[in-house]
Amino acid sequence: MSGFRPFDPVGGGGGSSGLDNRVIVTSATDLSGTLDSTKEYFIDGIIDMGSQSIEVPQGGINFTGYNFDLSKLISSAAAYTMFTSPAGGSGDFLGKDYAIEVTGVGSQVYDIVSDTGFEAFEFSRINYNDCSSLGTIDNYRQGLEVGTGRFGGKPELTLKGTWVGGYFIDTSIVRGMVDGAYTLFKAGAGFTMASRFRSNQNIDLPANASFFDFSVANFPNPSTIQIDGAIITRNGSIDAEDANINPNITEAELPSAFMGNQGMHNTFVGGKYAVSAEVTTTINTQGVFEVLAGTFTTEGLQHFDQPSNGQARHLGVSPRNFIFVMNMTIAGAQNEEVEIRIRRFDSSSTTTSTIESQVRQVNAFAGGRDVAFFNLFTAVDIDQDDYLFLEVANNSSTANLTVEVDGFFVITER
Repeated sequence: MSGFRPFDPVGGGGGSSGLDNRVIVTSATDLSGTLDSTKEYFIDGIIDMGSQSIEVPQGGINFTGYNFDLSKLISSAAAYTMFTSPAGGSGDFLGKDYAIEVTGVGSQVYDIVSDTGFEAFEFSRINYNDCSSLGTIDNYRQGLEVGTGRFGGKPELTLKGTWVGGYFIDTSIVRGMVDGAYTLFKAGAGFTMASRFRSNQNIDLPANASFFDFSVANFPNPSTIQIDGAIITRNGSIDAEDANINPNITEAELPSAFMGNQGMHNTFVGGKYAVSAEVTTTINTQGVFEVLAGTFTTEGLQHFDQPSNGQARHLGVSPRNFIFVMNMTIAGAQNEEVEIRIRRFDSSSTTTSTIESQVRQVNAFAGGRDVAFFNLFTAVDIDQDDYLFLEVANNSSTANLTVEVDGFFVITER
């Protein structure tokens, strides 16, 4: 056995690991100065950074550790920032299997800005423990968290600048936060996100904190705030009526796509259009359709509006497959044949087409109330800015027709 020496895959401290592209971090001095973007920095133990920041270089950085119990970057210094950017901005920031504890008064984890606007940060199995703030990430293309945790402190993260991509937080838990008027995710100066912000987090909020504080202006594209399968509680209790969970945007707004969540409102694309006042539809020619007259009042519209009376316009891009349900009672001359049809205006081609029609005879009831009953259930595809409306025809004469109050149609996603 003379001369045999086992290979040490981790190695000692001070930087060398026996792996050419790994730097072992055993003290704050190993993370000082300009770091090497071609190396992986391995956090070997609990590293107290004191008041020393870590600059994320223009070429990017990669951190890893054993796990979030054995590998930690910590600081209790006041007014401290753990990760900063050089004058030209930072590159990609990749990290996995460690914890961060920045607990000093007025301190934060991040104050980083993207070098070109096309960089990414991606973190896996990272915990933030008792952090005073997570700070600000500015102008990155996209972010990804998988298996992260926020425990204690006030872990507010501000998203700033123009993001041409999105941010996905998957399988993440939030517990034990300190109470205060702050939010987990906050829009900073000039923040817009072109793609989706998606989360399925399991979050327990204290009395006055919020989940996210975004507005419609931050998300210019429809259905890009995707909260899907999240569980939100406040001090352990579920209350979907809690307006402080997402205080500045509702589930009905065009960027919202809240689905399958517990403890917050979900988005149900569609709505109801009901006849609230009778208006006679003048029949000019037998068998020729006219737009159905009447005053339509809307109820519960989400991603739909009514640009003109009786028009149901789709403002979003997803979904595009809907169910149309109609229930109408139309008064006319007894025994005459009345036809009603659903029309779709296609905004891309500026053409109009018929989805479905139904023919009914006007019943001759005692007491002078002669009406036809229409009930229709059909599937329809509607793209952005397309709209649906109703037309009616008298196939027997030119006698006028009147839709009665409480007639309605409903649009709901399939």
